[in-house]
Amino acid sequence: IAIIKFVNYLISNAVREGASDIHIEPKDEFTKIRYRIDGVLFETKQSPLKMHPAVVSRIKIMSNLDISERRLPQDGKVKVSVGDRGIDLRVSTLPTNRGEKVVIRVLDSKSIMRDMEQLGMEPDVMRAFRRQIVLPHGILLVTGPTGSGKSTTLYSALCQMDGDKLNISTVEDPVEYELDFCNQVQANEKIGLDFASALRSFLRQDPDIIMI
Repeated sequence: IAIIKFVNYLISNAVREGASDIHIEPKDEFTKIRYRIDGVLFETKQSPLKMHPAVVSRIKIMSNLDISERRLPQDGKVKVSVGDRGIDLRVSTLPTNRGEKVVIRVLDSKSIMRDMEQLGMEPDVMRAFRRQIVLPHGILLVTGPTGSGKSTTLYSALCQMDGDKLNISTVEDPVEYELDFCNQVQANEKIGLDFASALRSFLRQDPDIIMI
């Protein structure tokens, strides 16, 4: 029960702090807990090293991973509730020389589904961006490091579109948030559904807008 409460605390506190990621890293004498907030990692807690295997196992159980597999990386996901908010978590485990490291991506729809005016762009940049997203032809690149707001910017742009009059398709890994007016495809290289094959299929689907 103590482990369950500890993991729940790490997740709920990350949501309250506005963290995009939780890093759980085994060290020689303790486990370091860090949150990524506004693109920067901050150490928030240290826990006894003896708790680490149980914490990792709890997170694996939550995300339907194999708790007995400690030699290979694993990826999973889980949906949790924090207060009245539904939060999607994307879990990645990585075997290291000190034990398994876990990174949890926190996908909070309230933080990503924003009006374009909340993106923080300068007025002239916003005006140029709005002009670009309504053009009938061309390509628009949104680039930046992890946690810089690429997904937030793309989803906000898509929400400006008239889904009833347009055929909008996306291929994502993973599909972070479901949009009713889009045809969203989850990339899955294990079965041959990669970004390139999805794009080829989109082009046969009479597309208006494609997001990759």
